[in-house]
Amino acid sequence: MVHRVPKFGMMAAMLDGFDLLLLNAVQRDDSQTAEQLAQRVALSPSAIARRLRRLRGQGLIARTVALLAERLTRHRLRALVFIELSEHADLQGKAALERRLKSEQSVQFCYETTGSCDLLALIDCVSMAEFNALCDSVLVADPTVRRYETSFVKREVKFAPFVELKA
Repeated sequence: MVHRVPKFGMMAAMLDGFDLLLLNAVQRDDSQTAEQLAQRVALSPSAIARRLRRLRGQGLIARTVALLAERLTRHRLRALVFIELSEHADLQGKAALERRLKSEQSVQFCYETTGSCDLLALIDCVSMAEFNALCDSVLVADPTVRRYETSFVKREVKFAPFVELKA
């Protein structure tokens, strides 16, 4: 069975059940060899390698990252920052704020949202001093930002950044 995966309103590459199984498997552990993946996906290792090259070449696998063990990150300060934009914020000001947030290494993700806040960011810092300095330089000094509210992470309950693709 062949599936079309929408990409920003356009139809992207054709994906079959093998592609979906491979994408699901590498999302959870991209360090697996083609031989190891062949134990989970009924294809030869060479076919798996070809498919993975194609999926990467098409941009369907955006990048590969390593997730650090909790023992390396448990003492870091992590904050969810709910950002409300000014009523008079223009598109240029908003775009400039988004560029600054994207360029900050401490900002792990940032989403535009609906509801009471306009942007939601996860900020990871070594200390409260680093967090305050970042907020002062990126948020407080920006007239586009009306206000922001912070909730600090006490502990991680679940972190599973996987998208289960189904046939």
